[in-house]
Amino acid sequence: MKVKQHFCFLATFYLLLAINTIVLAQAQIIKPTGCDPCKNNELVELVKLDSTIQLDIRYATDNNFVGKAVYPQPRAFLQRPAAEALLSAHRWLKEQGYGLIVYDAYRPWTITKLFWDITPPDKRVFVADPSTGSIHNRGCAVDVGLYELCTGLDVEMTSDYDEMTERSFITYKGGTVEQRARRDILRIAMEREGYFFVYPEEWWYYDFKDFRDYGILDIPFSAIAPPGESKKSESGLTR
Repeated sequence: MKVKQHFCFLATFYLLLAINTIVLAQAQIIKPTGCDPCKNNELVELVKLDSTIQLDIRYATDNNFVGKAVYPQPRAFLQRPAAEALLSAHRWLKEQGYGLIVYDAYRPWTITKLFWDITPPDKRVFVADPSTGSIHNRGCAVDVGLYELCTGLDVEMTSDYDEMTERSFITYKGGTVEQRARRDILRIAMEREGYFFVYPEEWWYYDFKDFRDYGILDIPFSAIAPPGESKKSESGLTR
């Protein structure tokens, strides 16, 4: 009887030890707090500032590297100063015959944690470490591409959006001359006034210069603002 009790005690002990180990391992990655003090959060919805910005929010669809929708709605938000800087880039691009497509902007921290967990270690250069948080979590990063004003269609770059290969690097010398030229004009538009700078491994990903002034956020889209009605673009067409 005593032997059975001893084994029961050991089994319980090792089970509790295993559970405690798992809990400790999970606790190593917690939501970071960000700056202290931080600027006031003022996330604004991009299409409400300018309806000619196109949205292709891949994370609200199954057309992304996760293979399923992780956003409940196809919406894009930035902190107001970053949003205003993006609008300036968009207006400059119109003079060149292009407009901006937004693939992603503000991203709740919970989604950054999900991306990290499902990405193989050798591909994690393409995702943010949740222990420090993503600049997307601060509302100060945006993923963008180009569309042609004359057709309204998006243009090809050297890689697909969110492609985890060297073709996504801003210095990639492959692809066609036209693809590289469009990638470069996007960079000129985003960096010309000094508000944004590109992430070298992803031609589409730009950080706002003052991102350190804002905290890590985990606010769902529905808590920022209710979805608005579709607005009319300058051409009179709804988007």
